[in-house]
Amino acid sequence: MSKPSKDTILEIEHLVKKLNYHCYQYYVLDSPEISDSEYDALYRKLKDLEESSGYVLPDSPTKRVGAPPLEKFEKVKHTEPMLSLDNAFSYEELEEFNKRLKRFLKSDNELEYTVEPKYDGLAIELTYKGGLLLQASTRGDGYEGENVTLNIKTIKEIPLKIDSAHVPDLIDIRGEIYMDIDEFEALNKERALNGEPQFANPRNAAAGSVRQLDSSITAKRKLHLACYGIGASENTGFSSQWEFIKWLKANRFPVPKNISRATGIEEIINLVRNIERMRSSFSFEADGVVIKVNDFKLQKSLGMKTREPRWATAYKFPAHQGVTRIHEIMVSVGRTGTITPVALLEPVSIGGVTVSRSTLHNWDEIERKDIRTGDTVVVERAGDVIPHVLSVVKEKRTGKENRILPPSICPVCGSSVEKEEGGVAFRCIGLNCSAQVQEHIKHYASRSAMDIEGMGDKNVELLFSKGLIRHFIDIYRLTTQDLLQLPGFADKSARNLVHAIEKSKQSSLSRFLYSLGISHVGEYASKLLAKNFREIEDLYYTKPETILEIKHLGKKIAHSVSQFFNDQTNLDTLKELRTMGLELSNPDFESGPVQKRPLEGLTFVLTGTLAKPRKEIENFIESLGGHVSGSVSKKTDYVVTGESPGSKLNKARSLSIKDISYEELKQVVKERSKD
Repeated sequence: MSKPSKDTILEIEHLVKKLNYHCYQYYVLDSPEISDSEYDALYRKLKDLEESSGYVLPDSPTKRVGAPPLEKFEKVKHTEPMLSLDNAFSYEELEEFNKRLKRFLKSDNELEYTVEPKYDGLAIELTYKGGLLLQASTRGDGYEGENVTLNIKTIKEIPLKIDSAHVPDLIDIRGEIYMDIDEFEALNKERALNGEPQFANPRNAAAGSVRQLDSSITAKRKLHLACYGIGASENTGFSSQWEFIKWLKANRFPVPKNISRATGIEEIINLVRNIERMRSSFSFEADGVVIKVNDFKLQKSLGMKTREPRWATAYKFPAHQGVTRIHEIMVSVGRTGTITPVALLEPVSIGGVTVSRSTLHNWDEIERKDIRTGDTVVVERAGDVIPHVLSVVKEKRTGKENRILPPSICPVCGSSVEKEEGGVAFRCIGLNCSAQVQEHIKHYASRSAMDIEGMGDKNVELLFSKGLIRHFIDIYRLTTQDLLQLPGFADKSARNLVHAIEKSKQSSLSRFLYSLGISHVGEYASKLLAKNFREIEDLYYTKPETILEIKHLGKKIAHSVSQFFNDQTNLDTLKELRTMGLELSNPDFESGPVQKRPLEGLTFVLTGTLAKPRKEIENFIESLGGHVSGSVSKKTDYVVTGESPGSKLNKARSLSIKDISYEELKQVVKERSKD
């Protein structure tokens, strides 16, 4: 194809700019300036010119139609963690939040905040480099998400290019992907007509749409975005949240509706009340209000708590409630043997979601609330998600209601049931309880654990019922021939599952620790353990006192971890997994108890076009204990430079900070490793 003429290039650039402007007017401002037919004519003209010339701009609207299906999403490590927010459930708690910040800052001055609706959707991070959308990733566990760039590019509200006089070198823009309530209901009606399962709520619909392996499906869904936060960045120049929001709006990014500034707690509460009153008029689901300290310097001074920023909180709206009747009680047995009572309800719509079952937590809770089979009860969706029985409407009792007694034997295996000492839970003590075994295997294979695609609940139950697995280690003994004997498996699906099982042998230490299902050890505790122990074998025969030395890990976790890694049966299982080919990397390792890392305590800044991809060098530095910063300061130890370095190099030299190449960085590592 011959090189396009200058006139063709100019016309394509003009059409892209014009179409992107009209996209913004239509999708973000809801104020179209041209008709759909006029837009379609311009779009067809652009597409024809691109096809005939081969010249396509990176921010062309024609790039939003989707791409060939992916086999699987790649993992993405967030440069700065995407942490959750602390919650407030009353105005008194908001007042305490404000007082707590003033005490921390040792100031009586009133603080300025931003106040905005809390969208109930899927958190997303958009990475722009040099103004172009480089990558989009889900929140995941806060530290690592999934690369959903192809899907996000189909959402017309999201700029593919920042077209501004002020374009940061690098910026991670964070926001919420959501689906309007009307669009959610229309999607569910369409799925019902097609015989497809319906989504439970708009948030699930948005999340399911973003996580489609086929981006053309995402392109057909009506998804929206509200941008509200900033992650890693270089050369932004923003001094406050409000200034950042203004910049977003000026650059055609959608921002939260009804976002305002407030000074002092009285103004905050008035704005929260106003948003709560408006909640029912919003086109989207909002489950609360987010309050953030406006000044970025103050945010930095306030810093972080264990899992959330100290400078922000989310006021949660009172949960949706409904009244219905309990017609039966069933029990479920978890992977640790805990028996949980579950109420089967006459279906009731609560906040737009049909609820037909509710957890009753435990028998102490049943006794305290005097819940009986046949009772009319008030059911609440706490946080608008998890239904639970709030109270009994005793005035409606007829005398036919029956008390709910704890089981004396396990409903699954018939073993004895005991109440845990000093606790409220009843547990099955059967060593071979099939419910526990199956739940443990499901947990081991789950997405957040070993992520074995195709080893879902139904397949685990099928494999267990046929006697092919009795322990999670049996997963690695499965063959294609084993699977081909089972209903629902053809040659391709059998080979795919065996391939996924084989692939899971290459995992990270933190994921593997989580997959083991050690009591009280969730994803966060698993990461902390991985940060402090280089190898799984370093945990063998460990004492509780050693675990207690790790900040944020308490006595319960220390006891259960020590107990697990002092059990010879468990250690034999781990050793057998090693012989089966299990290999564990540990990118989380930071401060192992034995060896100090060579770059520990050093801060680096990267600038220019480097010898290796920037992300690779950042990971290299961090894996050796160093810290990578986005800006040069007196605390910077080295500036790693490549070709065409920017202003960072000049600033470094003015502060007498040493600049080195990537090769010299490796030499620094070598020298410090000798110490």
